[in-house]
Amino acid sequence: MAKAALKPQRTEGLYETDFFLWTQAQADLLRARRFDELDLEHLIDEVASVGASDKREIRSRLTVLLTHLLKWKYQPGLRSSGWKGAIAEQRAGLADLLAASPSLRRYPGEVFAMCYLSGRRKASEQTGIDFTLFPEQPPFTLENVLADGFLPKEPDLIDQS
Repeated sequence: MAKAALKPQRTEGLYETDFFLWTQAQADLLRARRFDELDLEHLIDEVASVGASDKREIRSRLTVLLTHLLKWKYQPGLRSSGWKGAIAEQRAGLADLLAASPSLRRYPGEVFAMCYLSGRRKASEQTGIDFTLFPEQPPFTLENVLADGFLPKEPDLIDQS
């Protein structure tokens, strides 16, 4: 980026008009250690939102994972490699997020009940199975949900996991 773009008068209002360019200007200012020229108000908000986005991604991935596990359990005749792949993809994504941010390791447990409720709703919408036919309490634990290779058994079979 050209040095002229780093002048304070050139970055004012950039946050509202060209977010990407604003991020690049802020990074250049940080690299140049020109801290007095940083847009601290917006920079603080953006740094805080990075952590919040990781939490949103954990909730989203956990909900999708629970949705697919419910579909797997309650629609055994429709099981497919696509569902199995989606389950593995969500587990891998969650594992990557938790490895990158170990301080969030407890977070899936904190939002498990909320994500299960969302997963029940989505499974009902996607399968046409009445919402109330999915159990109120999860038929599997968080440990099961996150464990590679875990796939729930049909509802009428005893789950040996």
